[in-house]
Amino acid sequence: MSKHDHYRAVAAEGSAVPTLLCGHCHSTLPRARIFRNDGERFEDFHCRTIGLCSADDCGAVNCCDDALAAFDNPDTLFGLAS
Repeated sequence: MSKHDHYRAVAAEGSAVPTLLCGHCHSTLPRARIFRNDGERFEDFHCRTIGLCSADDCGAVNCCDDALAAFDNPDTLFGLAS
């Protein structure tokens, strides 16, 4: 496995739909690329929820734990379509 730079995702302010932004390039993290960390792929990354940036020139690995705490019900993000 290659080494990844880890960033902290941020919650988009003023968005009608809970949205997370990449901590590196501030692109929207698509729902399909946000997942619970089961420790298999990112065992050295101590974060419960991971978001992978899909921007062409980024690809950063983001910890979403702090950003999800900004939402009243963070589990709603997992129920929304991207």
